[in-house]
Amino acid sequence: MIVDALIVKDRLWALRWSRTVAVALCMAVSSLAFAGFPTAASAQDSPAPSGSVTPAAEKLNVPILYAREIRDVPLPLSLLDIPPPDDGLAGGKLAISDNNTTGRFLNQEFKLETVENAKPDALIADVLAKVALGTSFIVVDASADTLLALADALKDKDALLLNAGAPDDRLREEQCRANVMHVAPSRAMLTDALGQYLVWKKWTKWFLVSGNRPEDKAYADELKRTAKRFGATIVEERVFLNDTGSRRTDGGHEQIQQQIPTFTQGAKPHDVVLVADEGGQFGEYFPYRTWDARPVAGTAGLVATPWHPALELWGGTQFQNRFRRMNNRIMRPLDYNVWLALRAVGEASSRKRTGNLKELVSYMRSKDFELAAFKGVKTTFREWNGQLRQPLLLTTPKLLVSVSPQPQFLHQFSELDTLGYDRPETKCKAYLTK
Repeated sequence: MIVDALIVKDRLWALRWSRTVAVALCMAVSSLAFAGFPTAASAQDSPAPSGSVTPAAEKLNVPILYAREIRDVPLPLSLLDIPPPDDGLAGGKLAISDNNTTGRFLNQEFKLETVENAKPDALIADVLAKVALGTSFIVVDASADTLLALADALKDKDALLLNAGAPDDRLREEQCRANVMHVAPSRAMLTDALGQYLVWKKWTKWFLVSGNRPEDKAYADELKRTAKRFGATIVEERVFLNDTGSRRTDGGHEQIQQQIPTFTQGAKPHDVVLVADEGGQFGEYFPYRTWDARPVAGTAGLVATPWHPALELWGGTQFQNRFRRMNNRIMRPLDYNVWLALRAVGEASSRKRTGNLKELVSYMRSKDFELAAFKGVKTTFREWNGQLRQPLLLTTPKLLVSVSPQPQFLHQFSELDTLGYDRPETKCKAYLTK
């Protein structure tokens, strides 16, 4: 009896399930017919149209080029900081995957090609050849001079350059180009992000130590500008002439252990030591070695950066995990910049449903465009110089410390414009609206 009851119960469940499936199928067929899709019944009732069958919509192909200048730069102090061979390119691969995830639903396909060369003229020639074949979007990781030469070579071409690697403010200001937009934050944005936090901490007396390389001087100049802008004071400035000959030999740490305290001895009273060492040749030596017990910030210690591998906020964990699964390493700032550049193109293409360069560039520069960047707020391009406005992270080597702009630094339009050169300060003429 128990077995019979179970059989009857199973048969009743199967009957109910079959009825449910049948109803669902009927509803699905009705929905398709209502939406205008042909069904078996409608195909039998309606005669076939005369003439050729309407073809499916043609797929929109959007080729993007990643142009990288191979630069001869000194090795960093730490083996942990040696960039991987695919630095930047790995971020591009993830962005292409993200673009195509949406593109599959919109009949769009994004493709990424790469050209790289140590000779600027050869790199420019390679890019020109790709543009002649129909590529309109070029993501560039190159020096400021090479980027300017490339922009001038393409000024009469249907091409847009997206700067992912050069922080030089002159590219956004007096030497800006109308065919260049910038996803990499400028030096002024980086120093302003750091300066806001130091002022918030009431560490307003800064002891500035800079290297003798041109990029070190450029970073130091922006720190001076930031100090003046936010009410801090450079109490003293010194130039560190580093000799790295013994840094990788046994006993090298002993030389540095004696050198840094002696170098910083006798400095005027200060709250923090700011290091300007973009090449990474001496800055990492300063934490825990200064004469006075003071925090270190700038290009070492507490650093302003567009991205950090420890960020977990705003969906950062999911983003980091996807990158790690694809590339088997952590995401670096250049990876993030390249990802942003390609995603900007993908976002514009998906919104406007076109690959037309002029339409997409016009949209990207408009107030309607916004890009989700795992920063908690929308990011947009500044109309006056093509710079992507975005929050910047303040980090130690291991952790996130804060995010700038800091809350008390207000702006009449966007707090993000408290980082870097604002519209009234700009020297860029190519972007000024009429």
